[in-house]
Amino acid sequence: MTPLEAYQKLEAQERRASAVSGAMSILHWDKAVMMPPGGAEARGTQMAELSLILHEVKTDPVRADLIVRAEDGSVELDTWQQANLAEIKRSYIRATALDPALVRNLAQSNTAVEMAWRLAREDDNFASIAKPLQGLIDLVREEAACLGEALNLAPYDALLDGFEPGLRETEIEGLFAKLNSVLPDFLDEVISAQAAAPHQPEIKGPFPIADQKALSFEIMADLGFDFGHGRLDESHHPFTGGIPDDCRITTRYHEDDFFQALMGTIHETGHAMYETGLPKAWRDQPVGQARGMVMHESQSLLFEMQAGRSPAYIGYLGEIARKNFRRDGPEWQGDAFASAYHRVEKGTIRVFADEVSYPLHIMLRFDLERALLSGDLRTADLPGAWNEAMTRLLGITPDNDREGCLQDIHWYSGAFGYFPTYTLGALAAAQIFQAAQDAVPDMDEQLASGQVKALLEWLRTNIHENGSRISTNKLLMQATGKSLATDAFLTHLKNRYLA
Repeated sequence: MTPLEAYQKLEAQERRASAVSGAMSILHWDKAVMMPPGGAEARGTQMAELSLILHEVKTDPVRADLIVRAEDGSVELDTWQQANLAEIKRSYIRATALDPALVRNLAQSNTAVEMAWRLAREDDNFASIAKPLQGLIDLVREEAACLGEALNLAPYDALLDGFEPGLRETEIEGLFAKLNSVLPDFLDEVISAQAAAPHQPEIKGPFPIADQKALSFEIMADLGFDFGHGRLDESHHPFTGGIPDDCRITTRYHEDDFFQALMGTIHETGHAMYETGLPKAWRDQPVGQARGMVMHESQSLLFEMQAGRSPAYIGYLGEIARKNFRRDGPEWQGDAFASAYHRVEKGTIRVFADEVSYPLHIMLRFDLERALLSGDLRTADLPGAWNEAMTRLLGITPDNDREGCLQDIHWYSGAFGYFPTYTLGALAAAQIFQAAQDAVPDMDEQLASGQVKALLEWLRTNIHENGSRISTNKLLMQATGKSLATDAFLTHLKNRYLA
């Protein structure tokens, strides 16, 4: 067998793995959006079986020999094939580190605890979920230990590496330390400046859900979302799922505040546009997938925060919102409408947080999830530790656990190591949007008329179409001239909120 033939066999295996993975993503979307609570156990069994099938494909004993043979002749492969081979090898090492029984147990526990979390959150009853969560954490610890041994990484680094290849705890600590040295005082300064500014009339509801849905659909279409290859629905927690050719996103609506659903929709549309922009020729291969969650979050936050809350685009949104809700008045015009989007305040809910306070919410979760995994924090003590950290970082305390440690789905679905990518994505988004503005001089004029075509084309060329061909930092260097840093993000905040 020649090296090229060995590589081609690996590609064939990856096409099968991609089909199974895509089916799992659609099933996960179904589970979150439409599955009745009584079907949780059955769906958990189905997800576990699919997880095992995927694991069997990725750990096929012949793969080790195929990888070695392909690597021996890698000079015969083009740059995309070489990058794909590296991703296949990385996936193989991670997969073979885990016993099939652990894969099954994790899949079943993820589904069961996630469904139990929905009820616990609704009832504001952390005690009901504490024991199941502890069982899931025990499995994640086992997973982290196995991966760490195989990859020669600390357990937490091994989990981070699954969400963002190459990301390490020390890198996060360095970036977060820089943010933490600035943001608490900066947050207070912005709140004081806004309090001293002239009073603006407030936009008040109710806003009928049907009208909010219509607005979401219109804005998604403006941003380039193809409803022939995707859809928008509701769920407890906004998220994006599916596959590039069948992209599913969700949001959630509140009758007294349409901004929350709208910004959630724009955020998830950013994720969707990244997925649909990945290189078509490589969609069934690892190199054709998203680079990692830092880049994924950079695209959602670029749409939501950088472009979506830019003064230029806010003017366009105000016009569309007035038409959609059949409202008119001073509160819907100019500075008054913009002030609603740029309002900075200390709140308990991460997904509703402004971009100044948001990183503090992530730092809280970064500290707590490490403590949970290390055993320094008992699961039963999570509510108290959460409230103490919230008081320390933001000066506020949640009224209940629904607004505290029960608000996010991530830990209850086994996603430990995910949270830091949100803020790292915000840093990347600031760098990327600045580079896009430099490349498209009339960006503000285009955004003011709701046009994102030039922005999207720039992102397609410089970010999306690269897939996983190069690392996140190399991609940032190529697109922006800098590796991941805090400078562009902090400059953006100062220009937007204190200029």
